[in-house]
Amino acid sequence: MSQELLKKAVAGSIKAQTPQFTVGDTVKVSVRIVEGEKERIQVFIGTVIGRKGSGVRETFTVRRIVNNEGVERVFPLHSPKVSGIEVVSRGKVRRAKLYYLRDRVGKATRLKELKTPPKSKQRPAREQPAEEGEAIDAREPAEEPAER
Repeated sequence: MSQELLKKAVAGSIKAQTPQFTVGDTVKVSVRIVEGEKERIQVFIGTVIGRKGSGVRETFTVRRIVNNEGVERVFPLHSPKVSGIEVVSRGKVRRAKLYYLRDRVGKATRLKELKTPPKSKQRPAREQPAEEGEAIDAREPAEEPAER
């Protein structure tokens, strides 16, 4: 009973649209900052070094270098303070947490970029099989049914 009530209470806080990003990606996180009665948006650009949690408690950690000093911030994914997340580039990594970047300096902190083909070069998704006599794919000619 209490689990059902908890799910209903949390359902209103979960954002419907969250971008797809993983550990190793460079992201721009737009954060709402309230100063007195004014509100502004500040952008924090850095590399995602970890994600944890699930549901409304999901968080991600972003690291960047400012004035030769490493700065890390932990953002709740579904927080109203986080107004937007934009993926700048995708990183090629083989680990779930990139805490080893904390010990590295300069060019050693760079990650290989994951190459994705341009949208025009990507193959279209395979469609459902067509009815008899129609082409399955736009590149394949339709076969004529054999007459008997």
